[in-house]
Amino acid sequence: MNIQRNPTRAVCIGSVTIGDGHPIAVQSMTATSTQNIDATVAQVNALHTAGADVVRVAVDSTKDAEALAEIRKQSDANLVVDLQENYRLAEVVAPHVDKLRYNPGHLYHHEREKPWQEKVRYLAGIAADNDCAMRVGVNCGSVDPAKADAYPAEDSLSPMLDSAVDHCNFLDEIGFTRFCVSLKDSDPQKVIEINQRFADARPDVPLHLGVTEAGMPPEGIIKTRIAFEQLISRGIGDTVRVSLTVSNPRKPEEIAAGRDILADIAAGRVRSVVDYGLDTLNIISCPSCSRVENEAFIDLAEQVKEMTRYAADHALTIAVMGCRVNGPGETDDADLGLWCGANHVNLKKGSQSLGQYAYDEILGKLKSELDLLISRG
Repeated sequence: MNIQRNPTRAVCIGSVTIGDGHPIAVQSMTATSTQNIDATVAQVNALHTAGADVVRVAVDSTKDAEALAEIRKQSDANLVVDLQENYRLAEVVAPHVDKLRYNPGHLYHHEREKPWQEKVRYLAGIAADNDCAMRVGVNCGSVDPAKADAYPAEDSLSPMLDSAVDHCNFLDEIGFTRFCVSLKDSDPQKVIEINQRFADARPDVPLHLGVTEAGMPPEGIIKTRIAFEQLISRGIGDTVRVSLTVSNPRKPEEIAAGRDILADIAAGRVRSVVDYGLDTLNIISCPSCSRVENEAFIDLAEQVKEMTRYAADHALTIAVMGCRVNGPGETDDADLGLWCGANHVNLKKGSQSLGQYAYDEILGKLKSELDLLISRG
């Protein structure tokens, strides 16, 4: 069967157009250091060959931006740059990419005295001048603080929705309409709810779907499949990413997984949530990307998965994050969280820090804390 689609506006991203009935695009993100030009070009091209419609590259410094200019020369892929803490890098990278992605919750890290509207106006101007689309990327672990303060702590979705809608309305007001939106959480049920709510509020805006920190295969694919099946079967979603914790050479697995899910939905092979049989214990881990400060993070995530199998029937969440960008904020909602630096792993219980430990001792510390939570029921 054909996948019925919501009638969103069309947004051009290089050679690909999303929305307005165009095929659902599949994308991924590089996991190499952006400044390692040869490795990044190889991975961009491997993803492109695997069928990636769009490939995202992280740029956190002027040196990253300089490398991106050379990467662009060596690839025909549609490139997206992921802006994080310094939105001003947009003017340096925009000539070399097809889309700019910014996170409303990260606009406050740079030039704090300026209102977000001024920063977004600047980004839209840069995008327009360089023939770029934009993505407003709203994440559960890095929400606009002003929005978060307006709601009770237990309501994590309304601040995300308000932030996304406000940014869409402002972009429309200033005449920039070549944008899409993403609203991501590590819980597939929350991903379903927030994207449904946004689609009701702004049915004209194309949506990029994904479950952030979905984790390792096969559980990470299953979580993503649950969200995609429920949303896409309702006509919601114009481009997708499967975010998996995998090693560098295996990044094309994200593309294969995304295309398999879309093919199953198109063929009507959609199951109920209970049919998937996920463990009660929920392990979330971010996708390996260029911001990972130590590749040992990937091995550690696998070790955590193995070590915690004895706790599979307990309703607890353990988060394993690979960098300082996502680590501190996106472990706060987990019962136990690890965010990995270059030489040490930070152990957390909710938002409380329990200290830093070496990679070879963190598993023992984690097990002690997990056993303590289990004993307390």
